[in-house]
Amino acid sequence: MKKTLTFQEKYEVIGRQNALFEGIFFTAVKTTGIFCRPSCRARKPKAENVVFYDTAQEAIQNGFRPCKVCKPMEKMDETPEYVKNIIKDLHKNPYLRIKDYDLRQRGIEPSQIRRWFKKHHNITFHAYQRMLRINTAFNSIKKGETVTNSALESGYDSLSGFNESYRSIFGDSAMHSNDKSIINIVRFTTPIGPMFACASQKGICLLDFTDRKMLETEFKDLCKRLSAVILPGANSHLDQVQSELSEYFSGKRKKFTVPLHTPGTDFQQSVWKILQEIPYGETRSYKQQAIAMNNPKAVRAVASANGYNRVGIIIPCHRVIGSDGRLVGYGGGLHRKKWLLDFEQSNT
Repeated sequence: MKKTLTFQEKYEVIGRQNALFEGIFFTAVKTTGIFCRPSCRARKPKAENVVFYDTAQEAIQNGFRPCKVCKPMEKMDETPEYVKNIIKDLHKNPYLRIKDYDLRQRGIEPSQIRRWFKKHHNITFHAYQRMLRINTAFNSIKKGETVTNSALESGYDSLSGFNESYRSIFGDSAMHSNDKSIINIVRFTTPIGPMFACASQKGICLLDFTDRKMLETEFKDLCKRLSAVILPGANSHLDQVQSELSEYFSGKRKKFTVPLHTPGTDFQQSVWKILQEIPYGETRSYKQQAIAMNNPKAVRAVASANGYNRVGIIIPCHRVIGSDGRLVGYGGGLHRKKWLLDFEQSNT
């Protein structure tokens, strides 16, 4: 396994506002008595004044207090409480239309929430609301309700306006709803960064970190395979996966029970099944994976199938290492792979 970062390697990271090492270590400054995230934008301290800790708790136990700039005791990119409340209200009543006036009545500056949705969901706040209404209308039509009634109940003033919005999302008219399905999506935070989870009616079909470079490709591939569109909306599988991941990161869960829906080739399915058989806190090489599949020559094919895994942590490709024990290939970043392995091994 790759060695722990040296003092010099850690010192070179700080001051660059690099979030890649979030959760891996914390920087404490002896002259100020403050500790920070690796990505803190505060001025870089002198090396002789720095002490590194693996956890925030260690820094506190040694007499340091959290930085007020980077707030190391909070989850990075945590959804603000005011956004959580608005999302909760919208999911409770998808026909609710929250306008700028309504936001100000709640004491929220409209530009604040617009920036947050654009940054974290890459859509506008009003587009998010529109998608929720279309999602509800889609499910209503699938259950046998007429397009007209579904449009009016969704808060649209005209059928033409509804059809225009529907077509912009699904690429077809509402009359062809039976040819499409919906994948619901949710964003949530973890100790090592925010994640997206996607679920169909059958189960979780994607779980990945929001900063993964291949994320857009994964979304497109998933939509194509399931003939679906990705929309925000209520889904019991999404509730369950957030609950189970919370238990996992608190050290209380070692096995997941949430249903999965992972379209892929027969070979990929076999590889992902073997992955789920790797015990918590242990590792396997690609070669050991291939042997477990009774196909010892398929090492490269196994590695490739691991790379196509869309459901991180639950299908634990982070537990696969090189034959020489080095950390290799992980879509979420090798720093997260090391964190997950160290975390699991410390809880066995």
